[in-house]
Amino acid sequence: MRRAYKFLLRPTVGQQAALTACLDDHRQLYNAALQERRDAYRKRKVSIRYGDQSAQLKDIRRDDPDGQGRWSFSSQQATLRRLDKAFQAFFRRLKAGQTPGFPRFKGAGWFDTVDWPKDRDGCRWNSTPDSGQTRVYLQGIGHIRVHAHRTVEGIVKTISVKREGRRWYLVLSCDDVPALDLPETGRATGIDMGIASFLTTADGEQIINPRHGRRTAERLAAAQRHAASFGRKKAADRSRRHRQAVARVAALHAKVRRRRLDHAHKTARRLVATYDVIACEALRITNMTRSASGTAEQPGTNVAQKTGLNRSILDAGWGVFLTVLRAKAESAGRVIVEVDPANTSRTCPQPECGHVAKENRPTQADFRCVSCGYADHADVVGATNILRAGLALLTS
Repeated sequence: MRRAYKFLLRPTVGQQAALTACLDDHRQLYNAALQERRDAYRKRKVSIRYGDQSAQLKDIRRDDPDGQGRWSFSSQQATLRRLDKAFQAFFRRLKAGQTPGFPRFKGAGWFDTVDWPKDRDGCRWNSTPDSGQTRVYLQGIGHIRVHAHRTVEGIVKTISVKREGRRWYLVLSCDDVPALDLPETGRATGIDMGIASFLTTADGEQIINPRHGRRTAERLAAAQRHAASFGRKKAADRSRRHRQAVARVAALHAKVRRRRLDHAHKTARRLVATYDVIACEALRITNMTRSASGTAEQPGTNVAQKTGLNRSILDAGWGVFLTVLRAKAESAGRVIVEVDPANTSRTCPQPECGHVAKENRPTQADFRCVSCGYADHADVVGATNILRAGLALLTS
């Protein structure tokens, strides 16, 4: 199986400057390639593809030895492939009748990753194994110390460096990682995602919603107001205090993101260790969190409530959790079943009843069947129905 490992880099001051220059030069290459494609089509109605632009790299590197010529040829090819994938996605959405989204130029804050598509081609993982410290070698930068907090298994295929705020991370994509199957428990459950509780299992266990975003909202708002007080300026024109204020906002966002991911990993690991089969809802979170613009008949109806619900859904991090849960289940040999979420909390779980009605759920937390009188917590009912639907899909 394929797995990604993410480690914190510990670069020196000189290496940080070199990493920043590498990122900026790759961004300029991306923007120049995009400009060339736009000009060629606008002036001559000619489409330029990846092969045409990759063939120009040799001349670009020769003409700019102290700039583009410093970095790995393979990493620059990966940047051009990144642009090519953006155009492919644009034409695919255009053909499907979706909102196309033409590829955009990347500003300094919108280009944060450089890829090396092959280990030992301009890069080398664990480049100094005899030194007692794990390091990665990057062409033009040198041997960078890596905080390798776990063992890397499998074969390292690609290496990426990513900047998040003031921190630098190394991402390794590995093939042939052995799956560590956990012993069978003979148990199955369904999980109902929620806002009041992060999730509820069919056994009645409820995991609290940590609400990391809401807990940091006041500090984040104060930091954003402080950064906005300097006015809108380009990165090159910002003062030291302005850069510190912007970095503070980014650091708070990153802290919330790390906390949310940590909670997702711990919760998913617990579920995978306890159950052999986990049934969950096939949620379309993008559709669920669309902008609340009201209706044509009643413009602005319930916009504030819908906006608050969208914020709570995104703060809970359902999408991150479900992605982590699928990955951990695959690694442990567990089974994940996705079911249609429609009416799971409005259907009576009693086998002899099964009545479906909106009135079965008079409040957010209560369920009371208007047909047979069965009563329970609404989230437990939803998880029970999800489990039953998941087992039905497996047996069919």
